[in-house]
Amino acid sequence: MSGKLEHELELDVPASTAWDLFGTIRIAELVEKEMPSLFQKVELVEGDGGVGTILKLTFVPGTPGPSFYKEKFTKINNEDRIKETEVAEGGYLELGFTVFRIRFHVIEKGEESSIIKSTVEYELREDALANAPIASNAIQSLAGITQMAKAYLNKNKLADQPN
Repeated sequence: MSGKLEHELELDVPASTAWDLFGTIRIAELVEKEMPSLFQKVELVEGDGGVGTILKLTFVPGTPGPSFYKEKFTKINNEDRIKETEVAEGGYLELGFTVFRIRFHVIEKGEESSIIKSTVEYELREDALANAPIASNAIQSLAGITQMAKAYLNKNKLADQPN
């Protein structure tokens, strides 16, 4: 079984500003700092934020879904502002998912606005179909991450304004 879930959120910053956050490792650093109720730790295992980078995400005990997983950056397209990661170890793979891909796509809306489109794509073994709702938890987590990022970007936008 395969599936795809999406979430979109309008941001009040230019696409280039949003991409500076979502297209880099900065989003992982921000998630660890700003979302301690969801993420216990986000560790850089390998790489510098480019394709091939591996992060280990450890969730707070009791959070729905896996306790941890490692994700690998598989695509970073600076022109189209698309970043994809795939679970490379643990977590979702142990729950019967054979593919678990997360994509952030920053879409230019106007000079001072953009949209962050978050997508979860997955493939699930037939014997693990009962775990399909876990993908819904993941897209809800991504929605929370984008809301937190929006607040962060807005706060920093105001801090950058001249007095």
